[in-house]
Amino acid sequence: MIANNNQITGIIDIGSNTVRLSVYRLSDNGAYRVIDQGRWAARLSQRMTAEGALPDDAIDELAEVLRRYLLICDKHGAGNVRAVATAAVRQAINRDVVIAKLREATGLSIEILSGEDEARIGSKAMLNSLHYTDGYIVDIGGGSTEITLIRDRKVVSAVSFPIGCVNVSAKFGLGSGPVSPSTLADIQSEARRLLRKEKWISEHADLPLIGLGGTVRAMAKLYQQESGYPYHRLHGYELQLDGILSSLELLSSISVNQRRKLPGLSKDRGDVIVPGLAILIAVMQETRSSRLVVCGTGLRDGLFYETCLPEHNAVSGNDVLEESISNLMALYPGAPLGHLEQVRRLAATLYDQLEEKTAMPKAGRIWLDAAARLFRIGTVIDFNDCADHTFYMLLHTQWNGLSHRETIITAAIASYRGGNPLKRKLAPYRSILAEEDAETIGKLGSLLQLASALDRSESQAIVSLGIGHSGKRLQLVAAATHPLPVERMEVEKIAKEFKKNWGITPELTVRIG
Repeated sequence: MIANNNQITGIIDIGSNTVRLSVYRLSDNGAYRVIDQGRWAARLSQRMTAEGALPDDAIDELAEVLRRYLLICDKHGAGNVRAVATAAVRQAINRDVVIAKLREATGLSIEILSGEDEARIGSKAMLNSLHYTDGYIVDIGGGSTEITLIRDRKVVSAVSFPIGCVNVSAKFGLGSGPVSPSTLADIQSEARRLLRKEKWISEHADLPLIGLGGTVRAMAKLYQQESGYPYHRLHGYELQLDGILSSLELLSSISVNQRRKLPGLSKDRGDVIVPGLAILIAVMQETRSSRLVVCGTGLRDGLFYETCLPEHNAVSGNDVLEESISNLMALYPGAPLGHLEQVRRLAATLYDQLEEKTAMPKAGRIWLDAAARLFRIGTVIDFNDCADHTFYMLLHTQWNGLSHRETIITAAIASYRGGNPLKRKLAPYRSILAEEDAETIGKLGSLLQLASALDRSESQAIVSLGIGHSGKRLQLVAAATHPLPVERMEVEKIAKEFKKNWGITPELTVRIG
């Protein structure tokens, strides 16, 4: 059933290289997600006349694409469509005419964003989807590049340069063949000349460079394919400068047609990926950044937050994780909230007592807490095999605040059903995980099983839980509002698996009153 019109919002980004649509659903319970998308390789920056005007044929094509996007929005019952234009339209000498013609043809009132607007809105998207406190943000578009400095999760400085992957390709006359080292050097020299106008860009060494936009995503996807990276999520993926330099060396040495045949690289990126990477490397070297972090969200997401959730600001990195978990729970309510909160509380109590008996990673409590809130999410697909559904959903649904390794660990804890199923699940991801992770998952996964067993009837009958140790026994004394025959049976059922991981057998005693 489609939600009310005022809960569906279309966001259109008229970029210099690509025109994109995202349709968002914001439900009454506060949950939100993308429900449709569109993409058209417009190449507006390449189609400018010598005088810097956008020609009529390009305007007509753009109008036709916008009309199609409006039909998609209408199909979903969108009550609001916000359309913005960036560098190509902003820099066009006939931009007022362009906006007027598009409004006449489509009925859309299109906003022209300044470079500073782009930086601010892109930063909002990043801050609500990644946990980093400090860093540089770069967004390499078709006609401009925005750079932002973040300190303590606040925008300190921002700038927009009129240099992007499309207009650089046109300016330096890049054809369909390989790009020579001298041309690459000229592109990077031009980029550095612009970057050095802003002293703050080189004054904060060793911060992560967080990359937004199609150039960064395309390069990361290609690199994942080439390296055999087993987890194909781009958001949060990290790369070192050496790897990016190697990618540029390879891509610049082959023709556009050869690039278009590479697995992972979309065909319409074949002719603009090289200038985009040349700019990216110049930015990374000038900022002296320690690594590149891919941000899968961007301008459209920032516009959605600004339009529909103006108070939505993740003040800390922990807020990013908390918001993502809350959003998933609202989107996919797999169990009563009272039961999930009870399991969460019991899991924390058990963890605090058992942590003293073994060495746990610093983030172990965070992983367990997230898993305790999401371990029933797979039941929205089917109760049978719900653990496998949970594992799959947590690896393939968009949620934020954890690294790739931590996401895999948390998904494995939430779906834990014993050592053999665990080995099967983790096998594809061994190159991402640390050697000791399987043991940690076994301990925390069996602990979560025990916490769940203690509220198997979903009655939240346990008011408090006392925990003691006697030899090889873990003595659980539950103060409860009524007898717990179901919970007692479930504790006995999972006791053997718990002992395998912890070396002690849980025993439940119930005290009523």
